[in-house]
Amino acid sequence: MKMLKTLAAALAVCAAVTVQARPLEDIQKSGTIILASEGQYAPFNFFQGKQLTGYEIEVGEAVAKKMGLKFEWKTVGFDALLTGLAQDRWDLVIASHAITEERAKAVTFTAPHYCSGGQIVSMTPAIAKAADLAGKTVAVQTGTTYLDAVKKVPGVKEVKNFPTDDAARNALGSKRVDAWVTDRFVAKEMISKLPKAGFKIGDMLFIEQVASAVTKGNQGLADAWNKALKELIADGTVGKISQKYFQEDVTCK
Repeated sequence: MKMLKTLAAALAVCAAVTVQARPLEDIQKSGTIILASEGQYAPFNFFQGKQLTGYEIEVGEAVAKKMGLKFEWKTVGFDALLTGLAQDRWDLVIASHAITEERAKAVTFTAPHYCSGGQIVSMTPAIAKAADLAGKTVAVQTGTTYLDAVKKVPGVKEVKNFPTDDAARNALGSKRVDAWVTDRFVAKEMISKLPKAGFKIGDMLFIEQVASAVTKGNQGLADAWNKALKELIADGTVGKISQKYFQEDVTCK
């Protein structure tokens, strides 16, 4: 998953600016789809040196190819992705956006390419369940669905926002916070890479579907993307990409 980042800015842009998103026909005529992601959210989208990679990057490229298109990537901070979409700076965003009612007011979602949810991570087995967060300071990435979920947990002392998920994790590692809530697959990879760091995986706070997004009302592009994605799931391509990064199938059942 990723997160629900607040859409106030994107909604304001949509209200103030008349945007003419590129329809599918124009994208096909150009031969290239412009894709956007964050590039700071391993294993979903991240840089290895100067190379953008990750589960969502490979899925996005596979879908574009299935659609008969070349692709061009843009990377910006997570909070700017949907705003940039509203400004017609790119055609589609694939960056672990959970499907939410708030976001659906500003964008048109495609079919989900994975299901996940928010997981509790701490430095002690004593903080593993939602109830254990009472009286605790919890780290989350700014504007995420994790932020909203933690705020709903009774008794949480403080929710601390960080600009990136790595910064939130580092705050936990340095014991500036008591717990961190992040995507379950991010937590899984972190434990595998840092087995001696002392991080403890707790319960899931919630489950969510994660999808790409296109400009509100650009249904032709969404439909074409969905068709290609469905075919790639059916022929096992997406499953192979999923196994590469997660050693399991993360698509929604």
